[in-house]
Parts: sequence; structure tokens; C-alpha cells
Amino acid sequence: MTTHWIDAAAQDDVPQDDVIGLIVQGRDIALYGVGGEVFATDNLCTHGNARLCDGFLEGHEIECPLHQGRFDVRSGQPTCPPVTSAVRSYPVRIEGGRVWLALD
Repeated sequence: MTTHWIDAAAQDDVPQDDVIGLIVQGRDIALYGVGGEVFATDNLCTHGNARLCDGFLEGHEIECPLHQGRFDVRSGQPTCPPVTSAVRSYPVRIEGGRVWLALD
């Protein structure tokens, strides 16, 4: 199966040690700049109706602004209650100064 990569943003638009939210092909996506890398997840917390881009990024963990549950931005796995379900994460590649996502 061929991976379909989608141009999501300029790499320079993703701040280091922070998160931004954007719509990519109708999906609400969070992009995280951590340690010179970029990671991507769905932007909606699995526990409550809160956008993760409004949360607090510390290292590889994003804290939901609503109930302070945390997710690992590399895998989407929950790392702190009350979150129990993972948020979907997406493969990212950087090419030509652009952030490309595989949303398949």
C-alpha cells in the first residue's frame, strides 16, 4: 500500500517546544515542535471536548487544558489520568522545509 503524504504546513510555522492547531483536509490536527522534530496528533482530547493545541506542552507530553490529562505526542498514548484512551497520532516527514503528514 502506498502512503499518501499531505503538505500540512511550513516547518517554520511549528514553534519549538510548543503546539499549534490547524485543519488538514478537514481534520483538526495538532503539530508539536519538540527537540528539533515535529509530531502530529488529532487535536481533540479523547476524554473531553478540548483542543490539545490550547494545552501545555512539556517535553513529549501535551496536557489537556480541560482536565489536565496528558498524552505522549510521539505515540498518542495517555500518560496521566483522567485520560485512558489514546489520541490518534500520524506519521510526519519534513521535506523542503514543509511538514508532510500521512493521514491514511
